[in-house]
Amino acid sequence: MEPTWKQGNRITLIPDSKRFIPELLGAIDKAEESVWFEQYLIESGRVTRRFFDAMERAAQRGVAVHVVLDSFGAVSLGQRDRERLSSAGVALRHYNPFMMRRLRRNLNRNHRKLLLVDRRVAYTGGYCLTDDYLGDWFDVVVRAEGPVVEDWIRLFADLWESSRTRGDKGAIDRERPAASASAREWEMPARLVHNEGPSDMSIRHSLHQRMGTARQRLWMYTPYFLPSRQLRKLIGDIARRGVDVRLLVAGKGHDHPSVRYAGQRHFGELLDAGIHIYEYQPRFTHAKFCLVDDWVTVGSCNFDHWSLHWNLEANVEVEHPGFAAELTELFESHMGDSKPVRLAEWSQRSSAQRYRERFAALISTWLAGLR
Repeated sequence: MEPTWKQGNRITLIPDSKRFIPELLGAIDKAEESVWFEQYLIESGRVTRRFFDAMERAAQRGVAVHVVLDSFGAVSLGQRDRERLSSAGVALRHYNPFMMRRLRRNLNRNHRKLLLVDRRVAYTGGYCLTDDYLGDWFDVVVRAEGPVVEDWIRLFADLWESSRTRGDKGAIDRERPAASASAREWEMPARLVHNEGPSDMSIRHSLHQRMGTARQRLWMYTPYFLPSRQLRKLIGDIARRGVDVRLLVAGKGHDHPSVRYAGQRHFGELLDAGIHIYEYQPRFTHAKFCLVDDWVTVGSCNFDHWSLHWNLEANVEVEHPGFAAELTELFESHMGDSKPVRLAEWSQRSSAQRYRERFAALISTWLAGLR
């Protein structure tokens, strides 16, 4: 089903963990009825402990807390932490537990990140629950309020009640409470788009379609850039017709160097098409969003094979000049802290660098072929 645009929303950008972690924890502490939480990568540590503390406090005051974790992404979550949630009355389910007899299906992971409080406010972005977010990694979160939250309610509830998850049972309330009086002043059009693995790649289709309409700019910000041949051709053609195409990727401190090398394999082709490429230097950046004129998509989805083909992903799309201006400012600020990749210099890179790119690209292509 085609994702539906809904009017009358308020979408707020919350950049950097020093801002969004306190906000997320504060939202859990203010919850009166329900806390729904969905996460891919979660590890035992100080950040996770703070979130579990807040969930435990919520459960103790009678709030219904439901948590869905990806079974692979949660492999570094200790048994003591899992038992702590259960003892506190938190309902916990795991997505797609690993099974040897269905090896290919194990590639399908739940990469979504969601906090839904009282079925009124939804938070999403690229963040994980690891101690990397104590200052080493940059990321962004967005807060969504308004009719678009109905789609987040349905998305979480469908997964919770699905046979794809295992663990605690029990139905959850799918109704969105009545809007507050102040909601009448909200004006942003927004919609939720989500991938369901190979069976439904709505984010990819929406992204490609919107890119094709670009008139002035197409700016992509992603930590993991592994574009398909189709995407490379699309953005190259867009740049050749005079649109300002920029790509900002993670540089310093990359958590997956092989992914970085595989993406760099395509830099020459993209630079030759007139695309401007920047590698962010101050620290590792895990944020992901795309700007096409005044249209924005932001959420959990990377520009790689895993996100666009295999994973469960969820992004919010917004078409609003004010919100686009906020992300424009963030992009330009990070561009100023990035190393530009220039075609003349890139063509002179070392043989060792070229070998790393070729080897990483071969592995990436093999993995993509498993689909």
